[in-house]
Amino acid sequence: MANITAKDVAELRKKTGCGMMECKKALVEAEGNMDEAIKVLRERGLAVAAKKADRIAADGLVDILTVGDSTAMIEVNTETDFVAKNESFREFVRGLLETIIENKPADVDALKACKYKGGDLTVEDKMKEMIFTIGEKMDLRRFIVVDGTTSTYIHGGGAIGVVIKFEADDAAKNNPGFAEFAKNIALQTAAYPVEYLNREAVPASRIAEEREIIKTQIDNDEKNAKKPEQIKEKMVDGKIGKFFEANCLLEQAYVKDDSMSVQKYVDVTAKEFGGKIAVTGFVRYEKGEGIQKREENFADEINKMVNG
Repeated sequence: MANITAKDVAELRKKTGCGMMECKKALVEAEGNMDEAIKVLRERGLAVAAKKADRIAADGLVDILTVGDSTAMIEVNTETDFVAKNESFREFVRGLLETIIENKPADVDALKACKYKGGDLTVEDKMKEMIFTIGEKMDLRRFIVVDGTTSTYIHGGGAIGVVIKFEADDAAKNNPGFAEFAKNIALQTAAYPVEYLNREAVPASRIAEEREIIKTQIDNDEKNAKKPEQIKEKMVDGKIGKFFEANCLLEQAYVKDDSMSVQKYVDVTAKEFGGKIAVTGFVRYEKGEGIQKREENFADEINKMVNG
C-alpha cells in the first residue's frame, strides 16, 4: 500500500477543490498516483452530477464579457444563492464567456463540446467537475453572442444582464457622451422589461389578438357597449397605442425624462452628437426566469427536520 502523506492530500485538494477525506480516499484507491487520483475524483464527479440531476437549479448568475467587437452573455443556474456568490463558481462562468467568444458555438450543446479555456477538459466535463467540487447541481441554461457596437449592464451582482446593439456612425460613437447614452438605454431595459424592440417587431397575430381582447372588453362594458362601431374602433386604436408603449422598448417613456419616448431620446442624442444612431436589438436575461422553483409543504419540512 502506498504511503499517502498529508502533503499529497493537500496538493490534490489544491488541484481539485475537493474535501480532504475525498482526496485521501482517491489517493488510496489510486495507490498514490496523483493523476489517477484526479481521474478517480472526476469519475466520482460524474456520479455526483447524475445524482443531482433531478434537483432544481433556479438561482445562479448572469454574466457578460466584451472582447473587441464581440459581446457574450450567459446564464448559469445553481441551486442556491450561496454557491452563485462563490468566487470559484464566478471564475468558472467567466471562463465560459471566454470560451464562447473564442469558439462562437452555435448553441448550448455545441458549447458543452468545446474545450474549456486553457485546458483539455470539455466544458461539459469541467462543469461536472465543478458540480462535484461545489456540491450543487448546475445548469448551463443559455448564452448569446452579439457582434458590433454594444452597451451592457449587469444588475444586482448577476441577477439581470442586458446587451443593447446599436448602429451608429463615427460622429456618434466617437462623441465623449456616447458611452453614457448607451448605458442609459441598457439601464432602461434592465429596469422595465419588454418583449419587443419597436411596434414593427410585434407580430401581426399578436396585434390582432390584442385588438380582439380590447374590443370584447369594450363590448362588455355597459358604458361603451352601445357606442357606434367607428367610435369603438378609435378606442381600440388608442389602447393599442398603450400596448405598444408597455411592450416595446423604443415606445416606452424614457425613464430619466418621461416627457419623451426612448426613441425620441435616441433621436435627440443623435442630433446633439451630429451623427446617426439606431437601436437595432436587445437581449435581457434575468436569472431563474421561467424556472419552476421547488415548493414544499412547511409542516412536512419541519417534520423532516425533526425526524430526519
